[in-house]
Amino acid sequence: MQQKLRTGFPTRTQSSSHQQHVLHPLTSTDVQTAALGESNQRHYGSDRAPPPELCIEVEPKHTWLQVDPSHHSEEQAQWRFGINMSRLLSLLCLCLVGQVLSQDMPFEEYIAQIQACPKECRCPANFPRAVYCDNKGLKSIPNIPPHTWYLYLQNNLIEVLSADALRNATELRWLNLNRNKINTNGVQEGALSAMSHLAHLYMDENLLSSVPNPLPASLEHLRLSHNRISSIPARVFIGLDKLNLLDLQGNKLMDDDVTEVSFKGLTNLVQINLAKNQLSSMPIGLPPSTTQLFLDGNNIEKIPTGFFKDLPNMAFLRLNHNKLGSSGVPKDVFNVSSILDLQLSHNQLTEVPFIPSGLEQLHLDHNNIKTVSGANICPISFEAMQDSDNDSVPRLRYLRLDGNTIKPPIPRDVILCFRLLRSIVI
Repeated sequence: MQQKLRTGFPTRTQSSSHQQHVLHPLTSTDVQTAALGESNQRHYGSDRAPPPELCIEVEPKHTWLQVDPSHHSEEQAQWRFGINMSRLLSLLCLCLVGQVLSQDMPFEEYIAQIQACPKECRCPANFPRAVYCDNKGLKSIPNIPPHTWYLYLQNNLIEVLSADALRNATELRWLNLNRNKINTNGVQEGALSAMSHLAHLYMDENLLSSVPNPLPASLEHLRLSHNRISSIPARVFIGLDKLNLLDLQGNKLMDDDVTEVSFKGLTNLVQINLAKNQLSSMPIGLPPSTTQLFLDGNNIEKIPTGFFKDLPNMAFLRLNHNKLGSSGVPKDVFNVSSILDLQLSHNQLTEVPFIPSGLEQLHLDHNNIKTVSGANICPISFEAMQDSDNDSVPRLRYLRLDGNTIKPPIPRDVILCFRLLRSIVI
């Protein structure tokens, strides 16, 4: 019968006569939440997700024996001291077991995992499913223990993603290869697709010229920013229906590299980052599930009429630092009820574009806008607004207009239209 190590954070519960220590087991969700701490800092991922520090309070059930020579013999004192010492040692043993954060890992697997730790890496005893090989100057991937879930290889000199080195690491959930020297030819066939549990793959700041292919169907986050990617292989995303975040910013993608079939298969994609590429037009073929689209720092000059009609979930759109002029922005192109945050800073706009009623934040700073008029930009008439309740008025709360040639004060009709405004920067 396999022996299992269970761990948790101790708490104290009150009973009628004394305090009792209880060790509550951690679920795998608790472990991942505490250990990974992934913040969705917009679209940048954390390089390192350190294991949690366990803080365990040791407090015996009884106080230490206070010996009064007038009432107790030396033998009695030694006997009671021995009992209390035994209890204390039992509690200390329990604490040592509690420091092994094994996520119900069988004891035999735990021992095998620790013993197989590569000499170049660090395998914390209290987080045995994680292997830290980052910042070691490695030129190749060492052999990884078979029960590893989280593998950190960032900030090395690795040139080849070897299928041989990862052949035993079939349980990987999280693989960080940021800031290495891996090119497309260095990703050996089958190195990634064999990892059927891999959910997070980070390969930012490498030398990739193409999206790696094939990829495991289990992927949820794929980060390939700041490489040299200029092509997306056909059908590379087919079957990746769990992928919800795709980061391709800072690459060399041009209009011809992003076709109608480039993102086919990404039926549950939520966020796509194509910022800082070489696009001169809006990308086509985006999945209907797309909610966040980042296109900052390209050379986009116009938005096609009806571009967002096939993107019913679009809520956050960033087009800062492009070449959009007012002539390239059709009047009703942003008339999409789902859009909440629209960013058009650092473009060449001369007019405020149409503002949909549901929009909450609008960034128009550093354009060439000279005037702003409520009559021109209010999405509903003033007469209709006077007769309507508060639920149907425009939802705009934040408006940024600085860096233009608009002079204060803001016209009264703008304030009357956007009565929920809390901040205007001019």
